[in-house]
Amino acid sequence: MKLGARVFKTAVAIVFALFIAELLKLPSPVFAGIAAIFAIQPSIYRSYQTIVEQIQANIIGATIAVIFGVLFGHHLVAIGIAVVVTIGLMLKFKLEKSLSIALVTVVAVMEIQGDDFITFGFIRFSTVLVGVLAAFVINLFFLPPKYEVKLFRKIHFLQDDIIRWTRLAVRQASEHTSTKAALGKFQSRMSRVDMLYEFYKEERSYFKNKKYEKARKLVVYRQMITTSKKSLELLHRLHRHENELAVLPPQFHLLIQERLDFLLTYHEQLLLKYTGKLKPEHSEWTNHIDYIQRNQLMDIFIKQVKFTQEEGETEFSSYHLLYILSRILDYEENLEHLDMLIVSFQSYHGEEINLEIEEEII
Repeated sequence: MKLGARVFKTAVAIVFALFIAELLKLPSPVFAGIAAIFAIQPSIYRSYQTIVEQIQANIIGATIAVIFGVLFGHHLVAIGIAVVVTIGLMLKFKLEKSLSIALVTVVAVMEIQGDDFITFGFIRFSTVLVGVLAAFVINLFFLPPKYEVKLFRKIHFLQDDIIRWTRLAVRQASEHTSTKAALGKFQSRMSRVDMLYEFYKEERSYFKNKKYEKARKLVVYRQMITTSKKSLELLHRLHRHENELAVLPPQFHLLIQERLDFLLTYHEQLLLKYTGKLKPEHSEWTNHIDYIQRNQLMDIFIKQVKFTQEEGETEFSSYHLLYILSRILDYEENLEHLDMLIVSFQSYHGEEINLEIEEEII
């Protein structure tokens, strides 16, 4: 069982909320602990959004509870009607995410008996508010998330695995069911990368120079993810048309294999370049004199199709091969675009690479 930072932050937030509630001598401090559970979020920005929504939800819940408590008393039916009204208002104001804390406030306030109902209601409202604020403080200062490091790590390791399987697939060396299982896992890991990118995007920069750096980084990371998705699409095609690859003319099969080896190595080195471990001038290597350009590759493909048609070969599937070639060329274009963005980023912020990211690739 793996326990992440959010698990520990939740535990610390509950303890901190209970401690503050007891320090302020608030009755029923357990409600502060319950409120803290709902307030912990995966990012600081989302935590800020949540605290604003939960304060609104707390106010709505407490107001409804006080009104119904004064008008109808503390009958169980009155509590049920108050809950229904609270849910309706929360939905109307589009505060569904904070619905739970509003209902906790309603029940916490309306279960109070006695003549000092309004006073105790305000105290319960304050207790819940203490829990929400305590969770925000813990989320802000205790183990703050480093989503850029997590994002790069996920992209790096995912791409490394995709490259390994692509090299096997183009050589017809991978087992069919194993590749299919790996593709399913890659898709799940890619969804996790997309989520981390959104978390990183939501993080706010408070200095002007950092805002520009963050904006450029977002563009680079977005292209990194897009390029990884293109490589995954290519692997899907290689897996799907493995039978067509097996009957390719040997010379043409070798041409595709060499080109993919070149592009996969290119991709590996781009990640090295982003961390500052590769010379910037390496961006010119795609113009190497021995490298077959895209138009030349398509000319070779067209000649091969014409040759097979003249020879009457039926095993060669130009239709399916075109799918594979289109994925290869699309992948190549995205690699070149990523290269350009990395070079551009380093020209402005070459000395500002996160040291923790630099340590990811040894």
